[in-house]
Amino acid sequence: MSAPDLTNPPRAASGEMAPTHLLGRLWREHVKAYWPRMIAALVLMTIEGATLGAAAYLIQPLFDQVLVTGNTAMVTWAAFAIAGILLVKAVAGFGQRMIIVSIGLKVVTELQARLLNHLLTLDGRYFQDHAPGALIERVRGDTTALQALASSALMTAGRDTIALVSLLVVMFATDWRWSLLALVGVPLMFFPVVALQRLIRGFTHAAREAASRLSTQMDEIFHGIQSIKVNRLERHQSEGFQSEVNRFLGQQRRAERSKAATPAMVDIMAAGACLLVLMVGGAEIVAGEKTVGQFMSFFTALALVLDPVRRLSNLSAQIQAGRASLERLYEVLNARPHIFSPASPKPIDTGDVSFDNVHFAYGDAAVLNGLSFTAEEGKTTALVGPSGAGKTTVFGLLTRLIDPVSGAVRIGGTATTEVDLPDLRDRIALVGQETALFDQSIHENIRLGRLDASEAEIRAAAEAASVLEFADALPDGLATPVGPRGSALSGGQRQRVAIARAMLRDAPILLLDEPTSALDAKSELLVQEALTRLSEGRTTLVIAHRLSTIRAADLILVMDQGRVVERGTHTELLASGGVYARLHALQSAGEGADPQGALDHADDTRPNKA
Repeated sequence: MSAPDLTNPPRAASGEMAPTHLLGRLWREHVKAYWPRMIAALVLMTIEGATLGAAAYLIQPLFDQVLVTGNTAMVTWAAFAIAGILLVKAVAGFGQRMIIVSIGLKVVTELQARLLNHLLTLDGRYFQDHAPGALIERVRGDTTALQALASSALMTAGRDTIALVSLLVVMFATDWRWSLLALVGVPLMFFPVVALQRLIRGFTHAAREAASRLSTQMDEIFHGIQSIKVNRLERHQSEGFQSEVNRFLGQQRRAERSKAATPAMVDIMAAGACLLVLMVGGAEIVAGEKTVGQFMSFFTALALVLDPVRRLSNLSAQIQAGRASLERLYEVLNARPHIFSPASPKPIDTGDVSFDNVHFAYGDAAVLNGLSFTAEEGKTTALVGPSGAGKTTVFGLLTRLIDPVSGAVRIGGTATTEVDLPDLRDRIALVGQETALFDQSIHENIRLGRLDASEAEIRAAAEAASVLEFADALPDGLATPVGPRGSALSGGQRQRVAIARAMLRDAPILLLDEPTSALDAKSELLVQEALTRLSEGRTTLVIAHRLSTIRAADLILVMDQGRVVERGTHTELLASGGVYARLHALQSAGEGADPQGALDHADDTRPNKA
């Protein structure tokens, strides 16, 4: 992975959405439903903001009528008035914050659910192009960042705008000339703030991308922890992670530095304003043209106005930072699946599975080149061949995780692209090399094969797959949690749970992707027995590297470079003396400790065939 440029913010894509479109879409799709609460929050913001102006206004009578003239009757009134204003400010501030935070949490959780639901509709290719960690960062990291920024921005826009207006009213009511002197530096901030906005958005977007890389790397480390420890790669992985952390830190620092520059400019402007007002106002007080109370009221308003001005000047920075997260979120929501059911689907019947001159490529890399074969209904067809021959792609095409570039995949004579997608997948069960178990109980993992299955059906599937053999010995039986990714079970136990799930699914087509390759001899025997029971009466396609598991297959297809180069039964292929026979000889001689490596070697010794 090449290191990102840490000196310049990345430029936005030419097809990016305008900020008004992004914020408008967020309002329409996620926030608009909460408009009554938003109005209530706005009312409370107005009250909270107005209290600052009221407090500044009371400073004049406090000084002129209490402290200067010594009017003791006004002391209690002024004290209770100021205390009451602060109490109202506290209650209004608490109420509007709770409303805004509550809305923000609801919006972000709904957005997270929508993102996940949308991701589940996308094709398998999308997940090949986007790492799990990066997607997790978008669903969790970007939405959480957006919620924090949006809540802060809403409170700033509402409360501080009202506060600014009320304080400016006090300032201008006291002396309009002093007010103009105090605000003379505001126009000078326009161009620097615009420049900072661009920097903030660019650096924030780069920081979110860096956070995605961090999440991806952590995902890879935690999933590969066994290999890391066995190969003593802890230091190597730690150094690599630290390098990504430093990249993230560099981008985040630049984003925060740009954000901090805006309030710093406000403080510089405030210093000049205070200098001018003190010089002019002080002279007028000495000359008797203004009272001490007027000066203190004005100066209090000027001091109080700095905080809302700082926050409002930083509001554009917050919007730019939020826009970076919004863009990343809507990139996901704008992605569309390319595989879906036809407008008028045909009924799907049981029958032979056939590939008719199928071509497929990942980008410019051709994988299948005119693949043709027929797997007869109710029989077992095995696929063998070197890495990259296209075996796994066959399964992807049959389940319509991908579609062929040309040619047709048919079931019972009907092309898979012509049938309803859910109906197609309901007819297929898959048991893979990497068992997809979830952090639930054994019972729940089996039930995923058919969610409406009865308890008796689930237990029958568990018994047929030899799951009860180990589950009944556990304290909680089938209710025992399997742990994350099935980590609480052995490899053979995980495979048997997956087989029980496939049995419960009871689909007419069964796909087996080398389900015993990582098992020891005892576990392999138990799993193979369960697979034999599962295959009975089903059209079964099995990817195999270990030839001992496919001797009884009705048809064995030897694939190479996206084509079938040999076909026949185990006995017929041995007699032909081709690739399969050489592979069998290598494995029988003990050179097949790595079955796939032996297959690649056997393929290398074979003359090239078209």
